[in-house]
Amino acid sequence: MIYLELFYTFFIIGLFGFGGGYGMLSLIQTETFVNHHWLSYAKFTNIVAVSQITTGPIGINSAPLCA
Repeated sequence: MIYLELFYTFFIIGLFGFGGGYGMLSLIQTETFVNHHWLSYAKFTNIVAVSQITTGPIGINSAPLCA
């Protein structure tokens, strides 16, 4: 059941995530930190920091780390 919820959450983020990776970060934060309480604020901040130093789009790099 958690896999279905993860799929639906990140499907919605991908569907409404306009404006590139930095625009998606606010949606990822809202869904994972505020709505579902999957992450703490400190962990989300660490995920964003790691995503910024790796190569590739930040939205794609941060999504697997959030799940």
